[in-house]
Amino acid sequence: MAMDQMTIEKFIEELSGDAPVPGGGGASALVAAVGMSLGNMVMALTTGKKKYAQYQEEIEASIEKATGLTKRLLEGMDKDAEAFEPLSKAYGLPKDTPEQLEERTKIMEAALKDAAGAPLELMETIMEALKLLERIAAIGSKIAISDAGVAVQLCKAAMNGASLNVYINTKLMKDREVADAMNQRADRLVKDADASADATFELVAAQLRN
Repeated sequence: MAMDQMTIEKFIEELSGDAPVPGGGGASALVAAVGMSLGNMVMALTTGKKKYAQYQEEIEASIEKATGLTKRLLEGMDKDAEAFEPLSKAYGLPKDTPEQLEERTKIMEAALKDAAGAPLELMETIMEALKLLERIAAIGSKIAISDAGVAVQLCKAAMNGASLNVYINTKLMKDREVADAMNQRADRLVKDADASADATFELVAAQLRN
């Protein structure tokens, strides 16, 4: 069963077990999807309100975009598992002879690249969600502004979580040029995400406390 089709109880049960997937990557994807859904809720509570009529067209576009992003984030749960499966199998390949070791190293390298690529793709999608949440927090209904703040914190946590799934795989890669490029891309995304999330959270907190 696809992970995004599981009940919450079933997913938590699977996550708690001794299988390698779902793991941190799948959990990060789910957390980000929950965050984006919260942002979508803010827009649902804003659309059609006279007070925000000037933003109505943008609100409708935001709802459509948030719905698409949530779907992509949920799909990231299974993409992470699918990317890890070849790596899991590669660890079990024989390495008793030089030929076997060479073949195992080749397969491992390709599997590690794919296993790092999945969370990198997830990080790109989370960044899109955070950028949308910036705007949602600015134009969304003030009665739901706290939910926008929760949403960015969830997406920030998901971004940082996904980055660790990049680094754990690039660390083992033989091709350091490729590994460094992937690490640098992840570093940039984390930096941009933290800046975006922190600014949005501060905007929300200031409105709630003042």
